Amino acid sequence: MKRIEHAIEHFMFASRWLLVPFYIGLIAGIGLLLVKFGKAFFAILPVVFSGDSSAALLGILTLVDITLVANLLLIIIFAGYENFVSKIDTGDNEDRPDWMGHVSFADLKLKLIGSIVAISGIELLKYFINVKEVLASENGNYQLAWLVGIHLTLVFSGVMFAVMDRIAGGNHASKDK
Repeated sequence: MKRIEHAIEHFMFASRWLLVPFYIGLIAGIGLLLVKFGKAFFAILPVVFSGDSSAALLGILTLVDITLVANLLLIIIFAGYENFVSKIDTGDNEDRPDWMGHVSFADLKLKLIGSIVAISGIELLKYFINVKEVLASENGNYQLAWLVGIHLTLVFSGVMFAVMDRIAGGNHASKDK
């Protein structure tokens, strides 16, 4: 019976490798974002030189938005792989990010919600730059209200995640004593 239990546990432990294709897919997603970034970059070049500052600012915010999503994917790839599959052996590479190997699942959730809030904020800023056009459009007030409501919901969720993590961390600290 002990051998069967050991075989099942070994099988379950080895099943973590099924996550690898997901992380490879996310890496491919970063490649797709690079293409999107390149297209957005070349699209704003004429706008920057034409003198329309709000359109140029919107284009640059789009670049920032794409970059934040790519950073978010990278954090998820590294932290997820190291937390659930295997440690990444970079040897003594001086370029290894300091946070690699130190991001727990709770830290990952906070980084994820923080990035989502930042992305939401940038999207909201894009709408506020074009607020005249948005408000002039049909249901523009409702669109803006929904965007602000969604952003505030994300901010509230992020704060609640942080509070819950702090409470849980405090409980762990008091149990360790």
